Amino acid sequence: MPKFEKYAQGTPSYVELVTPDQEAAKAFYGPLFGWDLEDVPLGEAGYYVAVSKDGESVAGISGPMPGMEDHPAFWGVYVTVDDVDAATAKVAAAGGRVDAEPFDVMDLGRMAAIADPTGARVNLWQARGTIGTVLANEPGTPIWHELVTPDVGAATAFYAEVLGVSWEAQPMGDGPPYTCLVVDGRQVGGAMPPPMEGIPPYWGVYFAVDDVDATIERATGLGGTVVAPAFDVPGVGRMAVLADPQGGMFNLMAG
Repeated sequence: MPKFEKYAQGTPSYVELVTPDQEAAKAFYGPLFGWDLEDVPLGEAGYYVAVSKDGESVAGISGPMPGMEDHPAFWGVYVTVDDVDAATAKVAAAGGRVDAEPFDVMDLGRMAAIADPTGARVNLWQARGTIGTVLANEPGTPIWHELVTPDVGAATAFYAEVLGVSWEAQPMGDGPPYTCLVVDGRQVGGAMPPPMEGIPPYWGVYFAVDDVDATIERATGLGGTVVAPAFDVPGVGRMAVLADPQGGMFNLMAG
């Protein structure tokens, strides 16, 4: 069981669904991935859904931010940093944007919300009480995180400057190389141009599954939709892109 005790700076470390209907999200993702779901009261702010599997943290499901109640659901990615204030202070000079200055999340950690120069949003996380995703890289948990942006060069240069990470080209057979995020010599994420015009820059998540086609059938039966039908990537695995009933897009991957 792939469990993590810590993440090095620059490593994607948590995913969070922001949705206008948390109950509908629970009804979809719980049976889809076999998640255990616990409502955590937040007082007047409603509640947060802690997602776990085998007793270990996997992800979270949050209600919409004030003023965004009608916004389609979306999956957000968190990247670990050693010092969130220091990292955030580098964002503007590197060409990015700070959407939320660093703030404490109870005793769990400290975070900030930023966007890279191409507009892709990501959260920075300085762990205290929790590192984020503890159980990963097995069915029903995150296995890969990916930046989709029309200017891979500008975006990757930004993260290299702000987070001290590196990027490397990964050959992909006869197709163009894929750009991999490298932390401490290990590939921990990727970046690629959008597969078609009109897709805004974003950070996305891949969830591991045993069988992509069977998971697609289960997802559509639960009210989800297929954005990109199952396809094979030589040397990597079988993948698909889906959307939940509230519009939140996510990827499936089976080795």
